[in-house]
Amino acid sequence: MPARPQESSMPRNQTHQGLFITASDTGVGKTRIARELLLAARARGLSVRARKPVESGCDCSDGECLASDAHILAEAAAEPDDRVVTPYRFTLAAAPDRAARAEGCRIHLEQLEAAVRRDVNSGDFLVVEGAGGLCSPLAEDGLNLDLAGRLGLPLLIVIADRLGAINQALLTLRTARAAGLETRAILLNPLAAPSPGEPDLDNAEDLRRHCDVPVLSGRYDCSLEELPDWLFD
Repeated sequence: MPARPQESSMPRNQTHQGLFITASDTGVGKTRIARELLLAARARGLSVRARKPVESGCDCSDGECLASDAHILAEAAAEPDDRVVTPYRFTLAAAPDRAARAEGCRIHLEQLEAAVRRDVNSGDFLVVEGAGGLCSPLAEDGLNLDLAGRLGLPLLIVIADRLGAINQALLTLRTARAAGLETRAILLNPLAAPSPGEPDLDNAEDLRRHCDVPVLSGRYDCSLEELPDWLFD
């Protein structure tokens, strides 16, 4: 188990400039979106920090555990050490708390919060990626939404842009609000190019009719350079 991360000077529960990237489910493109956010923030001249405090499903051998998402985020943020991005790494492709227990470890929200805050300064734009969906277990004592609440960061909710997206988006948004979390925006992320004959869905337009938060719509295999400036406030 990694050594316990050091606390930073960033006060606990301070609302910090940045975003907590969450989703309705796993495999919807959170890491790609987080990468594009980091690059866009750097292009705007912001000092950025990337954190995904725990990653499961890592390739571990000969005492070395490689976290692919951590590498992507570290590269986008120009972080020299991806272990600062993700200090807790486990082999089993399961929820992080279960993956940790499979290796005889226990992880708690306090540890993950400390890992996120390590080396983060007051002027940094902090991008934190959760693991799985908003209500996925993250530690022995909490879910992704619990870590987001401890950090005081607004959410960017990533939803796969496909049939069922509206239901998933509204359920996730209502869950966030019930937990007292702010949602900065919902981002619909296409996971594949449209197939011939596929129904012509406009989930973004339909979703805007049913919620009062901004809805952003990406394009398949396209960068997000045109993200609105208010996302980085």
